[in-house]
Amino acid sequence: MDFGIHGQTALIVGGARGIGFAAAETLASEGAHVAIADIDGAAALKSAERLAKECGTRVAGFQADVTDMGQVKQLIADVEAAVGPLSILINSAAVLDDKLFLGSEPSDWRRVIDVCLYGAMNVIHTALPGMTRRRYGRIVCLASDAARMGQARLSYYAAAKGGVVALAKSIAQEVGPTGVTLNIISPGATNTELRNAREAKMRSEMGEERYTRRQQAVLRMYPTGRLGEPTDIASAISFLVSRQASWITGQVLSVNGGFAMP
Repeated sequence: MDFGIHGQTALIVGGARGIGFAAAETLASEGAHVAIADIDGAAALKSAERLAKECGTRVAGFQADVTDMGQVKQLIADVEAAVGPLSILINSAAVLDDKLFLGSEPSDWRRVIDVCLYGAMNVIHTALPGMTRRRYGRIVCLASDAARMGQARLSYYAAAKGGVVALAKSIAQEVGPTGVTLNIISPGATNTELRNAREAKMRSEMGEERYTRRQQAVLRMYPTGRLGEPTDIASAISFLVSRQASWITGQVLSVNGGFAMP
């Protein structure tokens, strides 16, 4: 399928690894010029260099902290100067905690909400004026089925991602006539560095035998019999940023192997 994004500029926030980098690879393979932004600037540059060798489009890496509006404004300006006018934005920056709510502190809540919710707000607020002026844009935010169903030990992460869902749906209603769409991808458990770090902590705390039983129980909850891979999510992102998806906006697409069917 020709997604109709050849020559467009895509910014992937949180794109140095995991789902974000898989999205960058997929969009570049479709001919898009790609900007990878990450709080880890060295990782963003390394990932951009790797991608540039694999494809024939423009690729650049940038350091930015999405919780800092000043840095976000500079990021958008730098991306458009170096890569081109922004028409695709993927919000995949996130942090996770693994704590019971009563074992958490306000500082924990602020960190997760600042990155997951305010980060998305900062980037969308900065990128949107150019898209609406050009009367074209595709914005995809990464959420989580925890946002719709809840998940123990991820309470404030789920709250932040629930805010992202409401944010994208509300903005989609405001900017629909301008040709800009906003949609949400809600992944199930996906084999990313972020998840694997959380799992390693669990394994250390639980012990190998108990952790193995837990993993087997988790897999039984997935009708497909496996966890997701970043490329599974990237494929869905590619469709939502395509020209074929021009009449899809304000929607939540669960890509979760059947784990949840809300």
